[in-house]
Amino acid sequence: MKELVIISGKGGTGKTSITASFALLARSPVLADCDVDAADLHLLLAPEVIEKHEFRSGREAVIREQDCTGCGVCLTECRFDAVGVYQPDGGGSVYVVDPVACEGCGVCVRFCPEGAIDFPECVCGEWMISRTRSGPMVHAKLGVAAENSGKLVSTVRQEAKRIAEENGHDLVIVDGPPGIGCPVIASLTGASQVLAVTEPTVSGDHDLERVLELARHFGIPTAVCVNKWDINPEMTERIEKKAQESGASIAGRVRYDPSVTKAQMEVKAVVETDAPAADDIRRVWESLGL
Repeated sequence: MKELVIISGKGGTGKTSITASFALLARSPVLADCDVDAADLHLLLAPEVIEKHEFRSGREAVIREQDCTGCGVCLTECRFDAVGVYQPDGGGSVYVVDPVACEGCGVCVRFCPEGAIDFPECVCGEWMISRTRSGPMVHAKLGVAAENSGKLVSTVRQEAKRIAEENGHDLVIVDGPPGIGCPVIASLTGASQVLAVTEPTVSGDHDLERVLELARHFGIPTAVCVNKWDINPEMTERIEKKAQESGASIAGRVRYDPSVTKAQMEVKAVVETDAPAADDIRRVWESLGL
């Protein structure tokens, strides 16, 4: 079983549009949308959710008001200013924990003399298994202000691989997150091949360098695709030359095509339309040899 991870150094390069097209061009793949902070592959493939699961990670302090004596130890010990105190109309002091500010360190739980602070596991989001017209898909949604997106990415990948193994699929296609942070590292490790999608701009060139360095660190064969290459041919040549010098191969180029936006509005992958860019994407797919 092979795993192709499609990433980009920055958002908005066309990574998800290319991923959706690959999903239609591949033979019976399993899809994984690992951009859990801003998932959007579902907007093109219209999945039918068949399973939904809570994602739990980290812990959050909760003060039991009926057991709190108002000693203020938690307020003093908290280094993240997550504990607050207010005076109700009836008098006294009520201590509460701000769930957004709480880092889940557990210091207040440890030092509370009355044992009046609970420390439950947090629900940080949810992950789903769905059916699409191109095959099964595992995707997720991280909660508002929630953390541990790298762990959620790992969960999505593990489930996608499990489905592939149990049902005899020989390819997993991962729509990875942009950048080089923890979610990207969680998407890359152990992958068979990486496709880095970039655009011919100064920021696209700079961010691609960082992505290629990350992939090289993990020893993963990497190919580069320049999307909308014809808006700046000189920059495209520069990017491709630098990519080859760093050890990456060139998978191909995709032209700027307003029909891509039209396909998105119709909830279609580009290769499901007669857009000129569809031929470019097909050539990129063929160059990957999957």
